[in-house]
Amino acid sequence: MKVLSAAEIDAALDDLALIDRLDGLFRAGCEMPVRHHHPIREPLGPGSVDAMLLLMPAWTTGASGRVGVKVVTVFPDNGRRSLPSIYGQYLLLDGSTGATLALLDGTMLTKRRTACASGLASRYLSRADAARLLMIGTGALAPELIRVHAKVRPIDDVAIWGRTAAQAEALAARLSVSLPAAIGRPVTVRAVGDREAAVRDADIISCATLSTTPLVEGGWLRDGQHVDLVGAYTPQMRESDDRAMQRARLYVDTRAGALKEGGDIVQAIASGAIGSADVIADLFELARGLQTGRAAGDATSITLFKSVGAALEDLAAAELAVEMAVEATAR
Repeated sequence: MKVLSAAEIDAALDDLALIDRLDGLFRAGCEMPVRHHHPIREPLGPGSVDAMLLLMPAWTTGASGRVGVKVVTVFPDNGRRSLPSIYGQYLLLDGSTGATLALLDGTMLTKRRTACASGLASRYLSRADAARLLMIGTGALAPELIRVHAKVRPIDDVAIWGRTAAQAEALAARLSVSLPAAIGRPVTVRAVGDREAAVRDADIISCATLSTTPLVEGGWLRDGQHVDLVGAYTPQMRESDDRAMQRARLYVDTRAGALKEGGDIVQAIASGAIGSADVIADLFELARGLQTGRAAGDATSITLFKSVGAALEDLAAAELAVEMAVEATAR
């Protein structure tokens, strides 16, 4: 059995190669039950924030089939103890025998595949000339999303907004050094304090937070923008308001997950602002050409992608990470 640490996964995975792998598996498909949610009530005692245990299985069949399952815990109160709020491990099994092939750090795997799923959506939905990116949120996903968006589109200006200005400034300072090296070209990275002005100015708005109130308002959006909503993974959370959902052409990673779990979609449907039929396509349909994203030359449509995560993405990332790690060892 191969064991891959966070650092080994990070070194093994290439963003564009992972986007291609995700595209291929969304096109081919796999067995993917809706993920299991198991609330853990007040884990630190009365008054503490509820935690969550998530189980995400997926498998393919045939001679080269694989079975995978990710076990994730979400403990929001961990921040008070200077601990990550999310932990995870991924188990990859042989699809024909059930034998264990690899154990991978699930936290790094999740970060890399989540950002690349947004990158895949951006390929289909954002303008090819998108140059200005706004990142709302300063958590662990923020640098991943920024780097991937900057590899998919010719981003030359990155604005970062966070509830804590010091964290946005610290992230901007760090990425000012690392991002140009990662993407191979100059790019400006800066912290911003005026969220509305930053939303209005951006070509792509990426949001990765635990917010329960809208951070992107529909009245701020303009023609040609692409909105990438990665947080709000429960029905109680949301990062956009109803007006944003009404103004945009709506896409999701998977219909089953987004219509059940994505707070932005769930709450907008519950209020009557949109209906489930207003979701144009998921990544399965885009990858298979059953629905279209942004047409070439379309500079006016507002597109919105809501991601809640899918076990297919973990399986694709785990397989690629193990393949690349084995290849690197053999060299």
